Amino acid sequence: MKDTIRQRLEKQVDRYEEVGRLLAAPDIDGSSNQFRELSMEYSRLTPMAERFEAYRRCEAELRAAEALATDADADMRGMGEEEVRRLEPLLGSLELELRRSLIPVDTRDARNVFLEIRAGTGGDEAAIFAGDLLRMYARYGEKQGWQIETLSESPGEHGGFREVICRVIGQGVFSKLKFESGTHRVQRVPETEAQGRIHTSAVTVAILPEMDEVEDIEINPADLRIDTFRASGAGGQHVNKTDSAVRMTHLPTGIVVECQDERSQHKNRSRAMSLLKAKLLASEREKREAAQARTRKLQVGSGDRSERIRTYNFPQGRVTDHRINLTLYQLEQIIAGRLDDLIEPLLQEYQSELLAEEEA
Repeated sequence: MKDTIRQRLEKQVDRYEEVGRLLAAPDIDGSSNQFRELSMEYSRLTPMAERFEAYRRCEAELRAAEALATDADADMRGMGEEEVRRLEPLLGSLELELRRSLIPVDTRDARNVFLEIRAGTGGDEAAIFAGDLLRMYARYGEKQGWQIETLSESPGEHGGFREVICRVIGQGVFSKLKFESGTHRVQRVPETEAQGRIHTSAVTVAILPEMDEVEDIEINPADLRIDTFRASGAGGQHVNKTDSAVRMTHLPTGIVVECQDERSQHKNRSRAMSLLKAKLLASEREKREAAQARTRKLQVGSGDRSERIRTYNFPQGRVTDHRINLTLYQLEQIIAGRLDDLIEPLLQEYQSELLAEEEA
């Protein structure tokens, strides 16, 4: 283990022990904010402290085994060599876990998200595939126990959507979906294709983390144009008789958001404002991190839809993620919502990138 990594870990262990002493102090108020904050910090540091202790024990055992492997007695030397073979991979595994514990926590991981899906090149086939992607995410969300609310939708003429915007609510939503932003390409024979030719179409996806109240941003009312109109989606007679849908335009940036899911104009206005703030925050974050992002294969949660990230080839039954050169011949299962086979390798690659940056 590098000295710099060890020093950082030892510093965190020192903090862990200090927090433990503070929590055990007789004058601490168990109902105070300080107690709650210290308890949360202690809970967060505990796994790392326990792993580091296990690492140090394993390290000491390995040193003893290496010494035994040089013993003059052949039997003792054999025992030492066997222990070295057992302990070396264990120590390597513990070191990797400890290095990962130093990766900065993404505070957005636990947040709900706004999911935007838009048909790109390909006309009707792109709109149909946008509907397929929405169902894919919905089925995956069902398996995760998430709730999905449709905020606005613009149906395609022959099925699917020209555009659909949803709010996804649940535990760890952003941590799972943050690698989905980008252009998704589909290759298949459309139902309307008489000669059986394969067409290539594209759909863009954006994943925008919902903001916490603590980082709420101020929007000058003078910078907004708010229009109301009659919703075009489901909702019964009420939708067709009242201007409950809301379109909100942020004049300085030209960002436009709509919400037409709720029957209440007040609720639609609130949802639209929340989506607008998420877009503004994502735009600012993307600008701040542009230089860093250019060095990464994985653009996380920026809403950047300029890069082709994935191809779904129906004739071959394969899905390819171009960022990590991963190809899976499991298209049917993935479209049915088994996304973890794609998400887990992306997460591992992302962690490797962060580790490399931390250790550079």
